[in-house]
Amino acid sequence: TSGDRTSPVAEPTSGNTGISLALVARLKGYRLTCVMPENVTEERRRLLRLYGAQIVESPGAEGSNGAVRMAQELAGREARYHMLFQYENEANPRAHYGGTGAEIAEELDRVDVLVAGLGTGGTLMGAGERLRESFPEVVVAAAEPLPGDPVMGLRSLEDGYVPPILDVARLDRKLLVSNVEAVAGLRALLEREGVLAGVSSGAVVHVARRLAEELSEGVVVAILADGGWKYLSAPFWDAADPGAEMEESVWW
Repeated sequence: TSGDRTSPVAEPTSGNTGISLALVARLKGYRLTCVMPENVTEERRRLLRLYGAQIVESPGAEGSNGAVRMAQELAGREARYHMLFQYENEANPRAHYGGTGAEIAEELDRVDVLVAGLGTGGTLMGAGERLRESFPEVVVAAAEPLPGDPVMGLRSLEDGYVPPILDVARLDRKLLVSNVEAVAGLRALLEREGVLAGVSSGAVVHVARRLAEELSEGVVVAILADGGWKYLSAPFWDAADPGAEMEESVWW
């Protein structure tokens, strides 16, 4: 995109979108400020700083809702900031309609269930809409954290903020996932498939397996949007009680 490169970009993020924006900002010559909960893992901070992004920390106890509020306040207070705002930017679901969803439809002859994490809602809305065009009976299902038990990359709608691009009525299923279930899912991915995935991906796998058990046959597509390398410093990989190990950090 073109624009004034002297005007900095600000964005609330838990890491995924922020890292992508930092890469683009580095290539295009934009300055980027990422507003992130103070208790995210160090891997994300380091990569953002390597790309040249500035990090503003929001209260960890407020999760990504706190990051959203702080970023909005920052952009409202200082007119020099431009916020792309993934939570209400229609380019988010459009990208998944024309990209993610179209690629899945092209590669598969059948899709019975689509499972993705409930983050901004862009993946579910965009890819779900596109897959319904090719597979009208597809079930679009969201993996959602338990309230107060946030999974990194995902959000509980009961925690007070519904992204404007998310239309909950367009979800066929919405299943709650705990931290422990998410960790079990990412451990299974690593042990059985050799896939090093992140916590939100573990939650998606947990939901996909539950829905697959309801089918006598079919194709379940699970979108894994988070890599495990961003959590290598986290204590839950070998913990006997991962739930206890995760209480002090925000995992979405």
